[in-house]
Amino acid sequence: MQFTIEDRGTYTEVVANGRLNMVSAPTLRSTVDEAVGAGSRHIVVNLASTDFMDSSGLGALIGCLKVARQAGGDLRIACAQKQVQMVLELTNMNRVLAPYATVEEAFARD
Repeated sequence: MQFTIEDRGTYTEVVANGRLNMVSAPTLRSTVDEAVGAGSRHIVVNLASTDFMDSSGLGALIGCLKVARQAGGDLRIACAQKQVQMVLELTNMNRVLAPYATVEEAFARD
């Protein structure tokens, strides 16, 4: 899995390409840590190119959410594919990490 960071002005977009599983979860955490360490408070994880997520990936997202909130910001997810949405719904984590339809919508009302 590859992650790229893009500064979008009012938020930072982390684009995830591949499978979010136990192999790639630590890389997501370090990528978000890097973005927060560089001063980004609002993070959007773009999951448009992520067709699979397991419990390790979900744990990484929750850990990243905690890092962003401890820095005084927030982390949101966007463009979640069906399998990722199913994992969020089955674990009721969609209440904590509500997926947005587009990256732009994630922080549009803030």
